[in-house]
Amino acid sequence: MKLTEEEKSALIAIVRKTIECRLAGKELPEFSVESGALREKRGGFVTLEKRGQLRGCIGYIEARKPLYKTVEEMALAAAFGDPRFPPLTAEEFRDVTVEISVLSPLREITDIKEIEVGVHGIYIVRGFSSGLLLPQVAARYKWDPKTFLRETCRKAGLPADAWQDKNTKIYIFSADIIGEKE
Repeated sequence: MKLTEEEKSALIAIVRKTIECRLAGKELPEFSVESGALREKRGGFVTLEKRGQLRGCIGYIEARKPLYKTVEEMALAAAFGDPRFPPLTAEEFRDVTVEISVLSPLREITDIKEIEVGVHGIYIVRGFSSGLLLPQVAARYKWDPKTFLRETCRKAGLPADAWQDKNTKIYIFSADIIGEKE
């Protein structure tokens, strides 16, 4: 899915307005969205960074809702519901930049040679454990595919070599990344 600059700006504005309203104790706005692309059901993540450091990141893997609704919900979840961080404050919000990852559908793989660092994200599932890392994470840290797999296993709470277990499912996906300039 290729979004226009206008659609990308609209999604960033939805994240910002949603968080601003919650911080101010105001009722959340009803967004009027005409774009067919933003009304299409898509998985997506909202990532918040404060001065270049992760401050919250939550999303839906599957396409459950229209993209603009997914972004609205995940904005609140990243700002106020990421268990790794305390809820975002109004003072902090001034220093926060927003990044949105619009996900392609998941595709199970059996050969790790299919993983392209910087292009694919990884979702690992074994039993009740699962973990996901977005494509930009591996690119940022300059990981090779095996390091990317090990880190995704760790995120899932699995041993680092669990990706080699025949009971572990490995999925890849791509993401259109929409980011604000710092």
